[in-house]
Amino acid sequence: MTTASPRTAAQDLTVDVLTESPLWDAEPGAEAVVRRAITQAAAVEGSADPAAEVSVLLCDDAVIAALNARWRGRDEPTNVLSFPAPPTGDPAAPAHLGDIAIACETVIREAREQGQPVTQHLAHLAVHGFLHLLGYDHVTDGEAERMERLEREILASLGIPDPYASRDA
Repeated sequence: MTTASPRTAAQDLTVDVLTESPLWDAEPGAEAVVRRAITQAAAVEGSADPAAEVSVLLCDDAVIAALNARWRGRDEPTNVLSFPAPPTGDPAAPAHLGDIAIACETVIREAREQGQPVTQHLAHLAVHGFLHLLGYDHVTDGEAERMERLEREILASLGIPDPYASRDA
């Protein structure tokens, strides 16, 4: 089912979510979690065009493994992939920031391994994927620190504990 996020006075970002895999039925609030996380990320980060659009695919490991193999040369599932959209060249058109894919089985497995609710891990991955659409990366240590610091700030504003705390301890 594809549904557009409701627009609010605070943020006009449109987050379209397509739940492609029935495995997500076990997480009935997944679409709302993704929309809220991305909308909050846009508000905290502040650089996204408020009239921008983002598309999110909630898929399974098989679909994300195929995307990972095609676009990154890695024939394995991963938790989240981001595909920034090229500029349209039309200043009148709303900016499509890009697409995010999130894999159900991997999200659930990682959440269990980390001892956190699936919804919190899903929110973190939605934020992480969205920040990639805005140009953030974690290739170098400096980039990773900057991106993780922003993720922590966004997640804290959502009432979600620091996902990196156990790693940093």
